Amino acid sequence: MAIPRDFINELVARTDIVDLIDAKVPLKKAGKNHSACCPFHSEKSPSFTVSRDKQFYHCFGCGAHGNAIDFVMEYDRLDFVDAVEDLAGRLGVDVPREQGTGKRKDEGLSRDLYQLMEESSLFFQKQLRQHTDKQKVLDYLSHRGLSDEVIDHFNIGFAPDGWDGLLSRYRQNQESQDKLLTAGMVIENDSGKRYDRFRDRLMFPIRDRRGRVIGFGGRVLGDGTPKYLNSPETPIFHKGYELYGLYELKQRHRDPQQILIVEGYMDVVALAQFGVDYGVASLGTSTTAEQFQLLLRSAKEVICCYDGDRAGTEAAWRALETALPLIKPGDQVKFMFLPEGEDPDSLIRQIGKEKFEQSIGIAKSLPDFLFETLATRHGTDKGTLAKQAMALIEKVQDTVLQSLLLENLAYKLGMNSAEELKRKLGFNVKSQSKSLQSKALKGRGTPLRLAIALLVQHPHLGNELPEQRALKHIKMTGIELLILLLDRTRADKITSAQLLEQFRGDDQLGTLKKLTQWDHQVADENLQQEFKKALVWLNNQYIEQRYQELSLKQHHTKEERMQLKKLIAVMQGQT
Repeated sequence: MAIPRDFINELVARTDIVDLIDAKVPLKKAGKNHSACCPFHSEKSPSFTVSRDKQFYHCFGCGAHGNAIDFVMEYDRLDFVDAVEDLAGRLGVDVPREQGTGKRKDEGLSRDLYQLMEESSLFFQKQLRQHTDKQKVLDYLSHRGLSDEVIDHFNIGFAPDGWDGLLSRYRQNQESQDKLLTAGMVIENDSGKRYDRFRDRLMFPIRDRRGRVIGFGGRVLGDGTPKYLNSPETPIFHKGYELYGLYELKQRHRDPQQILIVEGYMDVVALAQFGVDYGVASLGTSTTAEQFQLLLRSAKEVICCYDGDRAGTEAAWRALETALPLIKPGDQVKFMFLPEGEDPDSLIRQIGKEKFEQSIGIAKSLPDFLFETLATRHGTDKGTLAKQAMALIEKVQDTVLQSLLLENLAYKLGMNSAEELKRKLGFNVKSQSKSLQSKALKGRGTPLRLAIALLVQHPHLGNELPEQRALKHIKMTGIELLILLLDRTRADKITSAQLLEQFRGDDQLGTLKKLTQWDHQVADENLQQEFKKALVWLNNQYIEQRYQELSLKQHHTKEERMQLKKLIAVMQGQT
């Protein structure tokens, strides 16, 4: 089922892009527009602009641009349908569906998987309260000191021992069984027999940023292995893009100041039980670039918490290497190491919230951890240390952080300044703040290009404009696009954002987005006049082309002779 085009158009019209973006990236008034440092790349001076008139954003630094739907897709890493549903939810309206044609991903399958995963979560929660084996699970939770409030907040459940606890609920529905297999909740062996993936485990539902259950983590209750069992990759679950507990964190802290990233589900839950309710877990993998981007968009300070042994230090180093190119001005990444043999769950039970948060407060800064690790690895070999450090510093996009690291390195190498360091080692800092004008298209360009740009930036210019029939006969690259734009702006009063949304998926969209930011140097009071002049020029092109065609013919029909005579009269009248 497709989303009606009229609904999308209305959604874009009702969403004020300035208010939408300002809630995530604080904007400042800059003339007619609003500006900020770009949320999609690192920069010192603002090159990210948002236009309330056009309902459009554009970054002159990295080129990111689009309307409200594009911003939600890029900022929150959602696909198109999810972004539309997110915006609709903000307005309190439901997204209608209609029978679609053409190619699209199987949205119906995804919706069914989300529904089955939610049903599975409810099933596990029910077993925790009603199953005959519930007491051993409740005793375990009580032993871990988890309250009913925390259990409910994370929707913790219980997968009973047995091969078909969940599967048996769908015995009469082969289609649902197949989708449970796709969702990773059921396993099929070589002989075709199916059985539950999760058995006799404490169940932690993993939710995406919209709160939908997309996977599970299951902790064994006894001495079985593996200790933790995770959902496999599925059409709706990609563990490198998700963080356990982030949705629950956002339910309590709309704008968290800091996030503590740990390794296990139980760590997140135990920390929340003791009041440290800003923890998330990386789903058993090294923290990926996508996860770091999500973290840094959610809070300005990220504390990476690791075991204090060698494995923990190596994991922290991998996290540092991942984070370096992603850090933007104002971001803080720190590293907290636990006493050997402890994890966040066990430590906070021993020392309590106050002392645990004191440990967070003295977490190592990124520069400290970087240079301490290099010193440990390379000792007195300053040449190797410098080489390794420079290779890392070159990855840094934040020029403030880059300068700080260079100054630290220069000091440790016994040099007087970062400038001396750069001269001796041949390091050139790439400027991140490029001139906005150098990034912008400038000048009038061709009349055709000007007409398209003016119409995209100011769709009202096409309102009630008579049909330009002559344009259909012009042999000129791009004329078809102008004709299409004129058709789409003639009857309806729409914004630039709405107009561009109609071209989503079209090959022309990239060109149109660039033209929305073209500095055509036409003053506002001259827009109508310059647009009409461009159309007159284009109509004259038809006259000239038609004159050339007819004048080259040796024999003319009576109608062609009359047309040629009129063309000559028109051309003489123009001189």
